Amino acid sequence: MQIEPIGIIHTPFKKLGQMPIQPKGAKSVIATLEIDKEYTLGLKDLEGFSHIYLIYYFHEAVRTELEVIPFMDTQERGVFATRSPLRPSHIGLSITKVLSIDDNIVTIKGIDVLDGTPLIDIKPYIPQFDGVNGVKTGWMNKSRSEVNTARSDERFL
Repeated sequence: MQIEPIGIIHTPFKKLGQMPIQPKGAKSVIATLEIDKEYTLGLKDLEGFSHIYLIYYFHEAVRTELEVIPFMDTQERGVFATRSPLRPSHIGLSITKVLSIDDNIVTIKGIDVLDGTPLIDIKPYIPQFDGVNGVKTGWMNKSRSEVNTARSDERFL
């Protein structure tokens, strides 16, 4: 099975170092999704949603690790219990705010990915489907403030 991108994510982040580690740490960052022209019709009715999921490929990830020391921790963890880009599939997921849609360009806010990241898919965020109560976060016990100010370092380069 071959998964092909539907477009490219354009952000102000040109280098992996010192980027926000999650969209919450990049909540004021404006970016654009340049959707391939052949998929423009698929954007119909998306303007009615305030937030979307972006599914993308960590195109600069050059290795896979089954155990990593994640951001916000000092202990080695299984990669599937982290948000590390070094996962076997190198697939990323973010929720972002939709600001506007003009033809094949979607302007978004709150994104933490590298400029030029291949976009695999877009899905609308729907609280009735996606909102979850009673959530447990495993080892991750940092505050929103700590997450918002954390920046990447060399561990996943």
